[in-house]
Amino acid sequence: MCYRSLRSALLVSAATLAAPAMAQANADSADSEDIVVTGKVLYTDQVNALRSPTPIIDVPQSLSIVTSEEIAERGFTSIGQIVDYTPGINTSQGEGHRDAIVFRGTRSTADFFIDGVRDDVQYYRGLYNLEQVEVLRGPNALLFGRGGSGGIINRVTKKATIGETFGGGQLALDTFGEFSIQGDINLAASETVAVRLNASYENLNNHRDFYDGDRIGINPTVRFAISPDTTLDLSYEYANHDRFIDRGIPTGADGRPVEALQDVVFGDPDQNFLDLAAHLLRANVQHQFSENLKGNFSAFYGSYDKVYSNFFTNSYDPVTNIAELDGYVDTTKRDNFSLSGNLVGDFETGSIGHTVVGGFEYISTSSDQKRFNTRFSTSVDDVANNVPGARTDRADFLAVRPINLRNSVGVVADGRTTTNDFGVDINDDTRVSIDVFSAYIQDEVEVTDWLDVIVGARFDSFDIEVNNVVGAEVRTRKDEEISPRLGLVIKPQENISLYTSYSESFLPRSGEQFANIDGSNNVLDPNTFTNLEAGIKWDFNSGLSLTAAVFEIQQSQPEVDDNNVQNFVVVDSEIQGFEIQLQGRVTDFWSVSAGYSYLDGEQVEQAGPTGLRPRELPENTFSLWNAFTVTSKFGLGLGVTYQDESFINNGNSATLPSYTRFDASAYYDVSENLRVQVNIENLTDELYFPNSHSTHQATVGAPLNARFAVSAKF
Repeated sequence: MCYRSLRSALLVSAATLAAPAMAQANADSADSEDIVVTGKVLYTDQVNALRSPTPIIDVPQSLSIVTSEEIAERGFTSIGQIVDYTPGINTSQGEGHRDAIVFRGTRSTADFFIDGVRDDVQYYRGLYNLEQVEVLRGPNALLFGRGGSGGIINRVTKKATIGETFGGGQLALDTFGEFSIQGDINLAASETVAVRLNASYENLNNHRDFYDGDRIGINPTVRFAISPDTTLDLSYEYANHDRFIDRGIPTGADGRPVEALQDVVFGDPDQNFLDLAAHLLRANVQHQFSENLKGNFSAFYGSYDKVYSNFFTNSYDPVTNIAELDGYVDTTKRDNFSLSGNLVGDFETGSIGHTVVGGFEYISTSSDQKRFNTRFSTSVDDVANNVPGARTDRADFLAVRPINLRNSVGVVADGRTTTNDFGVDINDDTRVSIDVFSAYIQDEVEVTDWLDVIVGARFDSFDIEVNNVVGAEVRTRKDEEISPRLGLVIKPQENISLYTSYSESFLPRSGEQFANIDGSNNVLDPNTFTNLEAGIKWDFNSGLSLTAAVFEIQQSQPEVDDNNVQNFVVVDSEIQGFEIQLQGRVTDFWSVSAGYSYLDGEQVEQAGPTGLRPRELPENTFSLWNAFTVTSKFGLGLGVTYQDESFINNGNSATLPSYTRFDASAYYDVSENLRVQVNIENLTDELYFPNSHSTHQATVGAPLNARFAVSAKF
């Protein structure tokens, strides 16, 4: 089947990718044509990151895919574990209550999507109901709008399958005492209706004192084959998550995490917690208008209620072994509603082929945030001046190791008792409303069999109103941005592509979580990001794929002029890098997933380059996972992940040391429907610090541990 015929066939048929090197068709009606595509295509019967049936080899952008099979086999339970084995990105601590990813040097807590729909609330996302996870790197505004400055993560959920009845589940327990249970049941209700239920319960535990919690996920879905050309998917998801919050340990005089404090938890067992309840409703309609025109329309509503309370180290004196604690309690209530739709058309003008994607998106967000700071009955100055009972406006707290703080009652460095009140020192109270309208169009032009040109643009209108209750002011701003995308793909052979691309993205000055509008009189324009990338993709006949890319991301950030506050200037900074990825089957019994990235950059201020490196930007990262099929029933896995040292803060005074971690796995198929497996993390029991949030909040990595699981299907 030639490339042009393949594209046309994909518009008609629902193709499903089962692994990076294998895709399998799964038709919903007898009228659909079964096709098999090897090493090519993302899910095309679902909303996905690309929104068009473009073979991966022809996408002028770096991307990685992790399937549900890989998630299960490698024992992944979090987005962070996936990131550890993905080139070009690394994790940030996220203050112990949220996924936080550093995409090519840009930290993000909001560039997450579920079935292509924005999912920007700060929380830890579960993996129990996923078909695959898609990681796109580089600015992505054309398809996703604001944000996405360094990349995005899109989770593709499992949908009901018509005409089949099947099920499965897993029980798992690890050496810390954490256990989980999850199930997946699909029922064919009729010839045109199917129902699927994915559910999960996790009882949380790890290597740190006080850590515990529970996470519940329930996701029923229904699929209706309304006609041979029309499919409707309905989904409801309930997420409930509570857990202890651990902000890590401080750094010492050498700017590195204090290893002597590796077992100390700087927090309150009763007051460091996250409590989240979320209700997510999704509806998606796909309709085949003709052989060459397909439509996809979605509606989404999400309601999130979150409370986050914590204490953490604010400073540390290694001479006296005294840590200064600070803290706050933060609440978020957010409602997100979105409508989106796109049309995918495949046609020719003379000898030139076109795959055109055009769409729109409307988002309405209501978000209320409130934060109270700590307010202790004693203060830092009390201890410094040895004045019992004195009070200042400081809201900090001194303590010595071990930390003696429980239910907001503790002992200060001089031995006195102190109490905290989270209800008297309000930090902020903002009521935010946002309306966003977007429209975009992209044309993948097949000039010849060996040359594709991709051109497109997106218009975004971002309208925000912030009611600052504490400041008794209402601030508004409306930004209208056009984000272009250009790409060139040259194919000297069908299985090789050389590409170059240019894309832009932007982030309004209200930031990712809309707490306020920065800048005097709301004059500051959005931050803009441009990405210039060139690369190669090579699908070997053996089922092995190689991708490599060089890139440069430039950020333009408006700032109030230091010399004249009535004006503002634009400050540019750059990050350059290189990454390479190898995935697939080397032999009949050996598969690999390997990645390496090199990142470099320099902070720039109004006065020019600073000579300082951006924080959370390791120069070198490397990962390798080997999967060995020893027999038809028995398999082994061996992996390694390396992260170079990086700076914790922009002042480059605190450093995360480099580390190398080895992981392993083994499975045995007791029968066709029953598997037992073990996944081992940190085989060499290395003490390491994978990420941080700020100078005195470095995460302590887990020691040697194992997770045992029993999986069944029927």
